[in-house]
Amino acid sequence: MTIRILLWACLCGLYASNCPAQTTVHSFLETIDVKTGKRTVVYSEPTLFEAPNWSKDGRYLLFNKKGRLYRYWLNDGIVDELPLDSSLSANNDHGFSPDGQLVVISGYRQTTGGGSFLYTTPAEGGPLKPLIRQSPAFWHGWSPDGKTLAFVGLRNGDFDIYTVPADGGTEKRLTHEKGLDDGPDFSPDGKYIYFNSFRSGRMQIWRMDADGQDPQQLTDDHYANWFPHPSPNGKLVVFLSFMEDQQQEHPFGKNVQLRLLDMVTQTVRDLTPVFFGGQGTINVPSWSPDGRHLAFVSYRVQ
Repeated sequence: MTIRILLWACLCGLYASNCPAQTTVHSFLETIDVKTGKRTVVYSEPTLFEAPNWSKDGRYLLFNKKGRLYRYWLNDGIVDELPLDSSLSANNDHGFSPDGQLVVISGYRQTTGGGSFLYTTPAEGGPLKPLIRQSPAFWHGWSPDGKTLAFVGLRNGDFDIYTVPADGGTEKRLTHEKGLDDGPDFSPDGKYIYFNSFRSGRMQIWRMDADGQDPQQLTDDHYANWFPHPSPNGKLVVFLSFMEDQQQEHPFGKNVQLRLLDMVTQTVRDLTPVFFGGQGTINVPSWSPDGRHLAFVSYRVQ
């Protein structure tokens, strides 16, 4: 079992022997004003939930909990479940198409033998459309023209970045370096894919052309940096920094920060102070449609 799958299974209670005993996880769904840094807890539960996406109309936040997807409606504070095939157990890699009409989900189904595959479904819920034939695969980005998905796949013992047509089809490998490549997300103009990579010996933020050519390292510091997500205007890139060198892991229950890379000035600044988070905090795109806010999850364990 890979590290990613084991961590997800542990947090979802599937492999209790690998998890701390008698632990209660409190999850806090937060938004943050990117300009002022003001944080607002909009929802919390004494259980584990993860990875919010902001809906394209700005009305709700989508997150996963215990293998299902839920919507938190920002105006009225209501939480409801997205109706999906009961055979699907969704993990924390999901998100919206550029037009907001579809949701892509990485998840496990009893009928596929337990591997994480990619599916799309209408944004209001409904039947699942399978997209790939191999697993495991974990989605992270959708091209702005709506035609291509970027995901991470474990093939031949190594995690690399792949693309596949949004309607399904043959996957294309984009990275070939040894060491983990993860977290691919498209720039708003579709020219680039941002990702995190261990190829330099430390997990850092990189960017490459959308066809996989000309990779360039964008951060070079003592943190372990994961999951870059460009803002709607492409000027900022948010990412998650682990305060300790996690090598090629992104575990739950660590001291982390959200940080911003300014693509105009090529400088990095802290968006938040250090908080308790990690896996589940900001795995997937979570910018508000107007680019003013981000959604993320922080945690407390008792």
